[in-house]
Amino acid sequence: MSPLVKIRSERDQMSAVERRIADFILENAQLLRDYSSQQLANALGISQSSVVKFTQKLGFKGYPDLKYSVGEAIARADNGDTPQVAEASSGEGGGSSAGHLWRRKSEAEEATRLINPPETLHAVADAIEQAGRAGKVFIIGLGEDDIHARGFALKLSLLGILTVHNFDTARMTANVSAASAGDVLLVFSEHGNHPALCKIARYFRERRGQVITVTRHTANPLRALADLCLVVSAHDELPYIQPLLYQSALQHLLDGVFVQLCEGHDDLHAQLLANLDRIQLMLEP
Repeated sequence: MSPLVKIRSERDQMSAVERRIADFILENAQLLRDYSSQQLANALGISQSSVVKFTQKLGFKGYPDLKYSVGEAIARADNGDTPQVAEASSGEGGGSSAGHLWRRKSEAEEATRLINPPETLHAVADAIEQAGRAGKVFIIGLGEDDIHARGFALKLSLLGILTVHNFDTARMTANVSAASAGDVLLVFSEHGNHPALCKIARYFRERRGQVITVTRHTANPLRALADLCLVVSAHDELPYIQPLLYQSALQHLLDGVFVQLCEGHDDLHAQLLANLDRIQLMLEP
């Protein structure tokens, strides 16, 4: 894994000092070879030991090891070997704002892919598939989180999986009273700290259902209640860019689960095609 991608994917779980180091490296990757650990510490106004601990926490032997690895990643990117590790400068590459946004989205999607291993996607898809055959899949998201919750609920319905979708916490609480063992609750919450969603998750676990959370890659109350969790790594210093990165990476992640369901189960795939044909016939004049 590229060290720059690793730093991006782990940034959301870093301390404030670690995030400062991470941001400096990401924004000045091309210049890192000219900095010693002491010079980097002086530039950030922190101790040299903080820099050393940061590199070791990422799995490197020390700062020189990290610096060498970053230099290699940049060289490979310049040679076109690893396009996903494109220049990590302050945002000028690509020749335009649109080009920069495209690259940042690709980086967020790559970082998110790396922190959600294939085993996790398989486990989530299997839990949803089993709940669809023997019970129900409950789905909730509030505010902007409901955009993805609603879209994913529609995809599951097309596969013939019974879904109970709601964006009202009171109604979902009532719906959950009908949950039973084997059912699944998918909770979409970017920051994972909404009290009502945490209460619904606890209630669902009392009903012996399985809770799957979709949040940022941070320690949060909702994620702590999950049996399985999907996490998103997407950050940017610009407040109008960061939500775009989160939405893009999240959609990419959900698409991966949907593809797992389609390709792993022939009957679900057949049901999808049949439903799409029915919808097409309904829309025709």
